[in-house]
Amino acid sequence: MSKATPSAQGTLWGHPKGLFLLFSTELWERFSYYGMRALLVLYLTAQTTAGGLGWTQADALKLYGIYTGLVYITPLIGGWLADTFLGQRRAIILGAIMMAAGQFTLALPHAMFPDMVNQVFYIGLGLLIAGNGMFKPNISTMVGDLYEQGDHRRDGAFTIFYMGINLGALLAGFVAGAVATEWGWQAGFVAAGIGMLFSLVIQTFFAQRYLGDIGKVPAAKRSAALRSTTQKAPLTKQEVDRIKVILVMGLFTIIFWAGFEQAGGLMNLYTENYTDRMIGSFEVPTAWFQSLNPFFIITLAPVVAAIWVKLGQREPSSPVKFAMGLGFLALGFLFMIGAVLEQGGDTSVKTSMFWLVGAFLFHTLGELCLSPIGLSMVTKLAPLRLASLMMGAWFGFVALANYAAGMIGSFVGEAGPMAIFGGIAITAIICAAILLAFANKLIYWMHGAEGHAEEPQHTADDVVVTSH
Repeated sequence: MSKATPSAQGTLWGHPKGLFLLFSTELWERFSYYGMRALLVLYLTAQTTAGGLGWTQADALKLYGIYTGLVYITPLIGGWLADTFLGQRRAIILGAIMMAAGQFTLALPHAMFPDMVNQVFYIGLGLLIAGNGMFKPNISTMVGDLYEQGDHRRDGAFTIFYMGINLGALLAGFVAGAVATEWGWQAGFVAAGIGMLFSLVIQTFFAQRYLGDIGKVPAAKRSAALRSTTQKAPLTKQEVDRIKVILVMGLFTIIFWAGFEQAGGLMNLYTENYTDRMIGSFEVPTAWFQSLNPFFIITLAPVVAAIWVKLGQREPSSPVKFAMGLGFLALGFLFMIGAVLEQGGDTSVKTSMFWLVGAFLFHTLGELCLSPIGLSMVTKLAPLRLASLMMGAWFGFVALANYAAGMIGSFVGEAGPMAIFGGIAITAIICAAILLAFANKLIYWMHGAEGHAEEPQHTADDVVVTSH
């Protein structure tokens, strides 16, 4: 098996140049995704005379929930196809083509098919969902493939990669929103489609130069070659233990994202109704607060990545980082509790916007301790032949969290914001404590994947994603 090593690719800022190729590919894909997502509900609910579809708000939100759920479920299928038949590189290209086609399908003028507007819209949405399923798990897996097992740069690499995701998200809302406002909904979808084309071009023309053969051979075939046996060989005990770690940590990631995703729902409504958004005579738009998270990600991600690298052998394990993430989530909701206390039970009182800034700051720190670390952890622990499938399963946990977030937020009318914010904070602290208590057991189940286990020797059966 050929192997693209960092020395063969060259390095930049201490990381393989291939990382920055994948960073750029993901940045423009996320620009495309978040640009379309920013417009979707507005487009659905806009009157047909204004170029929209004229749906009710309830129907639009229901479709939005189905769409985002499928976006996080389909990576299970795309990951399996890449592992078994396609290889990550081919799956990413196919996914990018489908997503670009989906964006441009949404951008088709209604006058071209006046009797089939909804049908064409569903075709475009279906292409986006299917393409995302092919793209999302495989590009994350390839980031892990750039590093050898035990390389302490890996968590920092995923933090840098994660910064690309959020830079794309930050640009998307401003660009797609401005284009749609100036030239109409279809123009906004065209802008999102152009972003997807940038992603496709970057991956098509520069992948071989900076990635070598990484991602070209399906993981099941590479695993079979390493074992000198068939790809249907049973999982080893170490592989089973490592999968158990992924599943256990997945349960804690559900808790984190169920709280974190209140940002787009309950916290968004709280911002709109109960926050003093005036700066002099200017009222800050509610939607602008949603940009705080990607802004903090972009500014803090390099700092956090540098901290992980600086710590070297003293770097915390993944379970400890997850516990830190849950702790930061709880701190963020303490700020929201402070906002509720400022109201003193009087819903006519407008609270300081700095409570929200503090909440988003600590939630972002929690995200940086958990989300890129989770992606990195899956690439360390997943058996080679199941690498992208397990990444797809990881995104499945996020899908469950998004559903749970909506359910939790829906109880605010009965329980009130204090109970919701406080309940999430307490739950996060309890889960962080449980995770710390079982951290050593989870580290043992990793069998040296993070350099903390007792076993000094590694056989071919122990090799996971890091062999290319």
